[in-house]
Amino acid sequence: MRAVVTRVSSASVAIAGETVGAIDKGYLVLLGVAPADTEETAHKLAEKICNLRVFTDENGKMNLNLEQVGGSLLVVSQFTLFADTSSRRPGFTGAAKPDVAVPLYEAFMAHCRDRGFPVAHGEFGASMQVTSVNDGPVTILFDTEKM
Repeated sequence: MRAVVTRVSSASVAIAGETVGAIDKGYLVLLGVAPADTEETAHKLAEKICNLRVFTDENGKMNLNLEQVGGSLLVVSQFTLFADTSSRRPGFTGAAKPDVAVPLYEAFMAHCRDRGFPVAHGEFGASMQVTSVNDGPVTILFDTEKM
């Protein structure tokens, strides 16, 4: 799995002009699934992101995690994180097909919810418009093959 995690003061996702998910302080998570990913992969990545300490403490240091600041997650499926950019027209054969990706996308969100976090989301495979107010900006890349 790959994820681009941005610390936000707010974020939302809309489909056909209608907001389907929105959060205030927290993480905007763009999530991509590879064919070889498993529920264990989803669990591992969710744990890593939920425990990430990138919110500032009283001393201005990035030392607080999502729980400590009462944050939420907005998770948006993003198969393009597995783009092959060796040519000018990217290919996406490195991304999992929906029959694999959807359950793992759902498993990732379920694990975050099980940890007690509010999770908003888009719709897998839909054309979405994502809006965010980046805080910092702080953006972290995750690749479970490198964790």
